[in-house]
Amino acid sequence: MRLVSIASGSSGNCVYVGTDTTSILVDAGISRKRIELGLEEIGIRGSELDAVVITHEHSDHIRGLGVLSRKYKIPVYATKETLEEISRIPSLGHFPEGLFHEIRPDVDFTVGDMEMLPFTIYHDAANPVAYRIRNGRQSVAVATDMGHYDAGIISHLQGLDAVLLESNHDVNMLETGPYPYYLKRRILGDYGHLSNENAGRLLTYILHDNMKKILLGHLSKENNYEALAYETVRLEIDQGECPYRASDFPIVVAGRDKMSEIIEL
Repeated sequence: MRLVSIASGSSGNCVYVGTDTTSILVDAGISRKRIELGLEEIGIRGSELDAVVITHEHSDHIRGLGVLSRKYKIPVYATKETLEEISRIPSLGHFPEGLFHEIRPDVDFTVGDMEMLPFTIYHDAANPVAYRIRNGRQSVAVATDMGHYDAGIISHLQGLDAVLLESNHDVNMLETGPYPYYLKRRILGDYGHLSNENAGRLLTYILHDNMKKILLGHLSKENNYEALAYETVRLEIDQGECPYRASDFPIVVAGRDKMSEIIEL
């Protein structure tokens, strides 16, 4: 099983998850060309994609979806409400009949040899989800765009081999930065984004002996930077009430405009 972030940030998100026989994308929020170039770096052609699973309908998660799915006739999986919103966005173009597949939170579905579990997250979108993806004994998750987390989210993120977790903003940078007040309130609210501090606190609940890799993702371009996210998350783990230290785990930041390393499980 492989996990690699092609792009992760407030300007666009696209994550590849695959096995020897199945290839999927979680979100397609960058251009088709950038997606295809990223796939080429890991030896995958666009025509080999079995599905694109969508977390929600915001543009940084679906920008390249229309042209990509039409070109290769790739099935698109998302909640009913998300698909309805996507179908109303003129810039995405028309989706041929049969490409859309409705899913429901907490109801498994399969794509090839991977079992997908979408679960509810708290974000200002129609019916957003994160994904836990399993192949045999291996499990990974992509969990971003969460205004807050609760016991249900913690439960879905336990026992993973690897996770891409949102570490969107530094609270002080956001509060003192140039964003208008309403946007600051939205990001800091219960249906906005996880701060660096909250990402670290969430990790204290899900770390375990067999966690092999942690990717911090969806960093804000204006209100965060890689070194700050990395150090803040590590500090929260070290100061948290869990039996681990941050140094016990490989933690890396997924870049906005560059591929992450390939996580091989």
